[in-house]
Formats: sequence, C-alpha cells, structure tokens
Amino acid sequence: MNLNDSKGNFFAVVGPSGAGKDSLMDGARSALPKTQYLFAKRVVTRPPGQVGEIYDSCPLETFLKLERASEFLITWKAHGLRYGLRQHLVTEQAAGKHIIANCSRQSIAELAMKVNNLIVLSIDASPSVLAQRLRNRGRETAQEIEQRLKRETPVFPTDIKVRHVDNNGTLAQGQKNFMDALQKFT
Repeated sequence: MNLNDSKGNFFAVVGPSGAGKDSLMDGARSALPKTQYLFAKRVVTRPPGQVGEIYDSCPLETFLKLERASEFLITWKAHGLRYGLRQHLVTEQAAGKHIIANCSRQSIAELAMKVNNLIVLSIDASPSVLAQRLRNRGRETAQEIEQRLKRETPVFPTDIKVRHVDNNGTLAQGQKNFMDALQKFT
C-alpha cells in the first residue's frame, strides 16, 4: 500500500513508564467516536491479565513466528518484553480512521517510514510523579522502577510532528490535555 493513500492520522502515543499513557488513552477511547478512531491493541509477550493497558498476550515463540510472517507493522523490545502493532492498522488508516497506538519512543523513526500522517503525542510527567505512579501500579520492583526512570529519551526526527502533553496533574486535567492535542490534528 502506498503511504500517500493514508487518509487518517496515525497518533503514536509515547512517554516514559508511569506517564499515564494508558489512562489518557482510556479516557479518549470512551469519548471519541469508534467510527473515526481506532485504538490499536498491542501484542505483548507479557502474561495475560496484568494491570494497565488492554493488550493481547502472546508467548515469545508465537510472537517471533508472527514477526517472521510479517504480521506486524512494527515491533520493538523494551524492559525484557517484545511488543508489536499489527499490519491491519495501515488498512484502517487508509480507510480514513485515525489510529491511536501506544508506541515506543525508540521506534518512531522506523514507524515514520511505514505510516503516513504520523503525529507523536509525547506524554510528559516529572520524575517524582513517574516514580509514584510506578510504585502505585505495583508491577515492578524498586530496582526495575529505578531502571525505567533512568531510560534515555531518544530525540525524534525533526520532520515528524510532535505534540507534548502535560500529565503532571489530575487524571481529568491530563485527559483534557490529551483530547486537546488529538483534536488539534483532526
């Protein structure tokens, strides 16, 4: 499919662990019309049923088989897990839907080569807010939280639209900021 065939935007939601990406996306999911927006479900090599995002759990062997069969639009590794977004998102975007996907900051340059109308929504929060949210989530050990907070933030290519979304305040404030950022481009 030609990238120029894309009619919708592809919103790559990125930010450090604990920034609140899933909470902001959950608020938008309930507020936006499903006829215009598609929230991508990531495939993750994480056991099913863990707190946080809505995802498809996938054993590593199956994930690698899907990857070899070109079932994914993009894949990446982070925190000892494999993540992938399925190919069908490009078809949905070409049909006019705006795609909203939780992505890796380090995958943005590669994603920009695979989709058109890419807009990065970078969710920002202070280190102290991130640490508290990660502790509250209860999914990582203190050492894992420290490692997540030390992770380097890549610089995005200069030709990609990036909108920073502040999520240091209340959930309602963060969701409003997120919706404002989405609606600026739709």
